[in-house]
Parts: sequence; C-alpha cells; structure tokens
Amino acid sequence: MDGSGVDVEKYRRLSEDIASAIALVSMRVGRWDLVTPIDSFLDVSYDPPTMAVSLYSLSRAAEALDETGVCALSVLGAEQQGLAERFGEPGLPLQGMLEGVAHQRDAWGNAHIDGSLATLSLEVESSHEAATHTLFVCRVREARQGPARSALVRFSRRYSGL
Repeated sequence: MDGSGVDVEKYRRLSEDIASAIALVSMRVGRWDLVTPIDSFLDVSYDPPTMAVSLYSLSRAAEALDETGVCALSVLGAEQQGLAERFGEPGLPLQGMLEGVAHQRDAWGNAHIDGSLATLSLEVESSHEAATHTLFVCRVREARQGPARSALVRFSRRYSGL
C-alpha cells in the first residue's frame, strides 16, 4: 500500500484491465532514432490540436523528448503487434533501431511508421512531473491517416485488434 491506503498491486491489476491503444513514439537523437511503445497518450484538445504523452521519467525516451522537444507518434494498427513487441524489448541499442522497419520522416526528422492507423508530429509545449512519469503536453504539428483500419490495443497484458 502507498501513503493513500491504495493497494498498489491491486491498482496495477485493475489498470491493466483498461483497454489502451498502442503507439510508437519516436525521436531523432543526434544521428540515431529512439523508438518506444506507449499506451499512455491522450487527445487533449481539437482547437488547437493538442495531445498529452506520458513517459517514465527515468527513461531514455523521456530524456530524449525533453532534449529534442519534438517527436512522432504512430498509432499502431492491429497487424503491427510485432513492432510493439520489438520496440518493447529493454535495453535496445540506439544504433539501427529502425533497420528493416518501413517508415517516413516528418519535417523534424522523426520516423512515422508505415502501416499505422495514424501518425502525428508533436512539439512539446510543456511538461509536468506526475509521480514516476512525465506528462508532455504537445501541440500537433502534422497529422496523417494511415492505411490500418483498426487499432492495436492492450488489455489484461494481451494484445488484440479493435
């Protein structure tokens, strides 16, 4: 239990039963690409188009986004589970991360993954510490619809299409 009296493990199990779309967030760090799967992103506003992205504060991804201020978000299609698994492996080297993965680059050099449901180019407007994570509030600078017709979702630690 934490200081609020909530059983942390029970909360973790309950939160895993909330279906979440899976996306890859990618940033260009110097000459390398950093790509990581996330399920914590949220449409915040349509006018102006704004999204929030939550990243573990001590992760390479949070450090890179804080440094670069821009990223691409590719909402994965139901057929892209292999990409979520590939980029979810801990300790992946930056060198060659996107080797063999079809993608396009946005104006900021970040990778939009081909075959996704949607891809967005995001620019950080502010960041906020929230427990173990950092919430990045981002202005959407570019949005494209992809060819996928259903999203890859995670529910109860399993992937499925929705």
